[in-house]
Amino acid sequence: MSVKICADSVCDLSGELKKRYDISVVPLYVNAGDKSYKDGIEIGQKEVFKHYRETGKLCSTSAVNVEDFRCFFEEQLKGYDELIIITISSEFSTCFQNAKIAAQDFPNVRVVDSRNLSTGEGLVVVSAAKLAAQGLSADEIVAKLADIIPKVDASFFVANVEYLHKGGRCSSIAALGANLLKLKPCIEARDGKMTVVKKYRGSIEKTIQNYVKDRLTDVDVDDNLIFITHTTSAENTALAEKEIKKYKNFKEIDTTDAGCTVACHCGEDTLGILFIRK
Repeated sequence: MSVKICADSVCDLSGELKKRYDISVVPLYVNAGDKSYKDGIEIGQKEVFKHYRETGKLCSTSAVNVEDFRCFFEEQLKGYDELIIITISSEFSTCFQNAKIAAQDFPNVRVVDSRNLSTGEGLVVVSAAKLAAQGLSADEIVAKLADIIPKVDASFFVANVEYLHKGGRCSSIAALGANLLKLKPCIEARDGKMTVVKKYRGSIEKTIQNYVKDRLTDVDVDDNLIFITHTTSAENTALAEKEIKKYKNFKEIDTTDAGCTVACHCGEDTLGILFIRK
């Protein structure tokens, strides 16, 4: 039995990984002013930042609608017996609910809430693809994902709180204090929601070193794959990779640009390491 693994565009998987694991992605919409664009197809993080610099206004994202999901399922099922669609956490978006509604017309479609975002969702998607390659049925894969999802360790630190402030997630006083003290909040996905768990102080280089140490010290990890997902420079991602190798020996370290969801909400100079715990 063949099972097609799919996701929404929030998963932030690279083209190489999507090709390797035969993963198809349905785009969310990114709203810039009075125009909407397909996430990852018509717009990316660079355009999101350009729009903010030129207008002073943030872009926003909109969920995949029910009809888009229906058309996507119909197209992706060609040549497959079953399909699994994995979505951004239902706490962040209506993608999951919309996919569930669309799936009512397809008895061979299963919808999974990743309880995560970005490559935290991507880790669930890759896990599903590996299980599908082993010949498991959709229901068997969904059952195994229920054990994997709570083990995803997903976090980011935000070096510039300007986007959090403009988006109403950080008061003016808090933003001013953070900038003066060079504070960089660390945001972690917990129970499908994002929570500030720590604030780092100092340069971005020092923050990367302390952040990686905190995330990987005394943690038993699945060493197959770790993501460095970011909106920052190549120098910063290279430093993150160097620091990761001090603590754990992952078989694959995949550096990937954060997509529009992270870009819209967290802004530039955001970096996260995302992996699965044992």
